[in-house]
Amino acid sequence: MKDGYLDFANSALGAKLINALGLPNPLNLERYQPGQPVIQGAVLVGGGGAPELLGSLATLLKRMGAQTLAHERLPQWVAVANQAGLTTGRWGGNGQAGEKVKALVFDATGLADSTQSDALYWFFHDAARSLLPCGRIIVLGRPPEACDSPRKATVQRSLEGLTRSLGKELKKGSNAQLVYVAEGAEDNIESTLRFLLSPRSAYVSAQVIRVGKPVGQLTAPLDWNLPLSGKKVLVTGASRGIGAAIAEVMARDGAQVICLDVPQALDGLNEVAKKLGGKSLALDIGAADAPQKLVEAAKADGGWDVIVHNAGITRDKTIANMKEHLWQMVVNINLSTQERINEAMVSSGALKQGGRIVCVSSISGIAGNMGQTNYAVSKAGVIGMVQSSAPIFAEQGITINAVAPGFIETQMTAAIPFAIREAGRRMNSMSQGGQPVDVAEAIAWFASPASSGLTSNVIRVCGQSLIGA
Repeated sequence: MKDGYLDFANSALGAKLINALGLPNPLNLERYQPGQPVIQGAVLVGGGGAPELLGSLATLLKRMGAQTLAHERLPQWVAVANQAGLTTGRWGGNGQAGEKVKALVFDATGLADSTQSDALYWFFHDAARSLLPCGRIIVLGRPPEACDSPRKATVQRSLEGLTRSLGKELKKGSNAQLVYVAEGAEDNIESTLRFLLSPRSAYVSAQVIRVGKPVGQLTAPLDWNLPLSGKKVLVTGASRGIGAAIAEVMARDGAQVICLDVPQALDGLNEVAKKLGGKSLALDIGAADAPQKLVEAAKADGGWDVIVHNAGITRDKTIANMKEHLWQMVVNINLSTQERINEAMVSSGALKQGGRIVCVSSISGIAGNMGQTNYAVSKAGVIGMVQSSAPIFAEQGITINAVAPGFIETQMTAAIPFAIREAGRRMNSMSQGGQPVDVAEAIAWFASPASSGLTSNVIRVCGQSLIGA
């Protein structure tokens, strides 16, 4: 659905009026276009204590073709970057800001005590005003639960407050993320950095991402523009909306897509599959025999590499007014069915070793929502399924992650009453709703063969919604 306020805010007259009245001022977000560079603009690098990821960071930024600058309090970046063959310069100096930059990347892995947090202050105090519109902030840290001292764990945990606050302060379509990198996982962060630095992450902000040692084999794509080349991807609920967008992004990234939806949606399903050169599969996944039918279809196709659990339903009522069958229907389709399919596909080998499972949860499963107890139970259950299944599936080299969308512009949200719809759009750091492609981009990141260091993550695609913040 079109957002008239967003269009008005980005007109000459609208911008003047909105600024004068102090109203929300959403910016048209930059979104990825096939073939464009990972990042268009300089990356300013900072760090504190004894940063542990500078070498890896320099190598990866070199591969991305990024231009970098060194903050005056991290002079060693110049030597590290040059050693990696990455040309770099110095930014600012003597308390003066340097040029405008597209991204701020801070290596906080060397912070071992809260007294060292001044390094965070100096870097972001100096550079915050120099971030271009739709800019990116990435803070790299170590998982607090794995730190070897309480003091280090304390300062590493404090980074969450920093990034969540920065996401709310920056405005102008910019976002901020925290990436906890486990010891020994330094070589696994490329797919995550590429996603977070690029316009693919337009509607993702204030998230905490954990990168661990690879589950199965770490495989870098031959072509980062086609990271899913040769992969077969099942997308459920693919006939329209978010599901169709997921299928389109998967095909764009090189995958052969198997588009699944209920038989009643066959016409739309066939249209999507034909457009993408994929296959359509009409099946009610809530049926008792659905898991076995999927196993048979996958094996007949030589096995599948990725399962995207997008299909879901709502049947909203307050619990006092809800009929039992509405509870059972929502929980079955949104949660229990995914459990059965995962177990059948993994145990049978129909999902190949090294495969990816990506689930669609919701911020309703994180924050709850009035009139959606059944839906919230199912979507919170998806998060529980992801986190509890991850170590089990890892034994077969399979990762499982989830995305949790916030307000996304779809046919479903278009039917919401005007006042509630506008509140959903504006009550986030981007002051606008997301697009189905924003959800699809995050799913494609998890689906990549290079994302083997990512499992058990639940990432909100919500523009840093105030709901459940």
